[in-house]
Amino acid sequence: MLVRNSLLTGGLFSALLLAGCGGNDAAPAPVVTPTQPKIEKGTAATLALLETTDLHTNVLSYDYFKLAEDKSFGFERVATLIKNARSEFPNTLLLDNGDTIQGTALADYQAQVSPISCGTTLAMYKVMNAIGYDGGGIGNHEFNYGLPYLNQVTGSKFNIDGLPDPAKQPACAGPAFPQVLANVLSVKSKAPLFQPYTILTRELKAKTTDGKDVTAPIKVGIIGFTPPTILSWDKRWLDGKVYTAGIKEQAEKYIPEMRAKGADLVVVISHGGLDNSAYSPTMENANYYVAQVAGVDAMLIGHSHQIFPNATSTVPQFNLPGIDKVNGTVNGVPTVMANFWGKHLGVVKFELAYDGKAWVIDKTKTKVEARSIQNADKSYVAVEPSVAAAVAAEHQATIDYVKTPVGSTDFQMTSYFADVGEVGAIELVNQAQADYVAKYVKANLPAYATLPVLSVSAPFKSGFGGGNDYTDVAQGNVAINNAADLYLYPNTIYAVKVTGDNIKAWLETAAKRFNQIDPAKTTEQNLISSFPGYNFDMFTTPDLTYEIDVTQPVGSRIKNLMYKGAAIVGTQEFIVATNNYRASGGGNFPGLDGSKTILAAPDANRDVLIAYIKSIKTVTRSANGSDRSWKFSKVTTAGPVTFTSSTGKLALATAAGLNHVSLLRADDGSGKGLSVYALDLSK
Repeated sequence: MLVRNSLLTGGLFSALLLAGCGGNDAAPAPVVTPTQPKIEKGTAATLALLETTDLHTNVLSYDYFKLAEDKSFGFERVATLIKNARSEFPNTLLLDNGDTIQGTALADYQAQVSPISCGTTLAMYKVMNAIGYDGGGIGNHEFNYGLPYLNQVTGSKFNIDGLPDPAKQPACAGPAFPQVLANVLSVKSKAPLFQPYTILTRELKAKTTDGKDVTAPIKVGIIGFTPPTILSWDKRWLDGKVYTAGIKEQAEKYIPEMRAKGADLVVVISHGGLDNSAYSPTMENANYYVAQVAGVDAMLIGHSHQIFPNATSTVPQFNLPGIDKVNGTVNGVPTVMANFWGKHLGVVKFELAYDGKAWVIDKTKTKVEARSIQNADKSYVAVEPSVAAAVAAEHQATIDYVKTPVGSTDFQMTSYFADVGEVGAIELVNQAQADYVAKYVKANLPAYATLPVLSVSAPFKSGFGGGNDYTDVAQGNVAINNAADLYLYPNTIYAVKVTGDNIKAWLETAAKRFNQIDPAKTTEQNLISSFPGYNFDMFTTPDLTYEIDVTQPVGSRIKNLMYKGAAIVGTQEFIVATNNYRASGGGNFPGLDGSKTILAAPDANRDVLIAYIKSIKTVTRSANGSDRSWKFSKVTTAGPVTFTSSTGKLALATAAGLNHVSLLRADDGSGKGLSVYALDLSK
């Protein structure tokens, strides 16, 4: 590793405060470099950039919903890959891509249930400090708990409305490494919320042309970006406080400045994916265009929860012109995306040579890879034991919290077959949301009192991560961890006033979840598209019914949309309970852009669900898990229509009344605990 960092040992990693840390809401502090000995021309060195991304506070390989170990993810395992990489390469820089502080019950516990004090370091940052990160970016989910919380836990001093003057703010504990973000700015100061970039000065272990071991200085500039769409997703926290600037424009502004200050290499840490549609300063995934900005030596990307490079990837964003999914370049720039939850470590290896004036990259020897914590034999790398030891108290407090009973259920609530009609894990959420909104409207919004109140929710866990990535609440006591399983995200309750036309457009978008099926095709057809399960919004009430015709193209699939037995009129008005993400534009649903919101509640959907379960005490299938508003339009297909779900769950489909589902293959071959099921669309 670079001389700057400490070596990883069997105990905790010693952490050092880095030059340039802090300095939020202002230009980066000037880099003070002592006089360096002359670097001999031809001196060569190997430098590896190491990336983690979308850790989402998965500190341990532990599922707080299931209260059980899950070896398929966790920082404590990627820490072992970091240790191995540091042993392999003489020089490394460890950088994080963001979406770090939110995503598990541990994160919610520290943010919302028992908020940590100013002097306490967040559990995720504690272990990152210990391992010795060199720098990090900021993801969209960093904003989920609000700006005051983000300000505190990152040890920042934001200059924004609603917070004291930075000079009067206390110095709170945070990451012991600089965090950079160039495209989110304070409305109050017009300056970036975090430092837009910093320049890391390090000593390389290098060799002269005659093979002599030497150390030689290098300056690596890092600059960060996050999706501008945070302004919609977290509007309740950010509106009027911050604004965004175009990612490409900010790169074009700051990268020459970084070079002028002596940066030998420039590394972009951008929390986003790739999109080659027409560039917009507000586009969510702008890195295709960032790679075209002069002076970028490497990109560390994320947000999409994917692996890049990946020679076999069928993901559209990795199959665009100018993208080499085998060697890991985007418009010629070495680029890596290290999956999510600590499942992979991104590695960009550079071979450098000093030409007498500057360090030069030998592009023919650059290697990009995403290293998995899963071994070739399907086992997983061992954990780094010091990680669990460091967060033992926080881990146990979270377990105690999530075990708190709030009610009981007479059936198993799951999402294994939500894509084909199982509503057992969704209707209860819809009922809780509708109940909350109806009561609020009656008490506070009399102008809307005559409008029907409906609710939508989605199967947030629908197999994206494999056979264990489904909601599964056992029959019996329902505890807080079960409510967190039923409602995965820390969203807040929103309500929108929409028309019948809006509802149809909403459902047409949700129906993108399905591929178009050709009834005449005799070979297998996969029913489920790449459209995310968390965007498959559905109603679950006998009052509203509709069909989804998967033989039709996107936009023409919703049939027989009715309310209380009568066809819905386009101008008919409804109130729909949802969440802040959807109501504010998340998922790009037509018409849902924040303008239709009539209620932006401070209460979290999950807390509303917990309160509802407490109020009804007993959850039953007949009352809370059987009202399916939608069905597939009947059609006979010449060949099988298939989908995957967790292995060994067919009995649950039967229990939910889905008699048109059968098992086709017990193992889908992915190694992810999934089976292939068939759906008879004629029934």
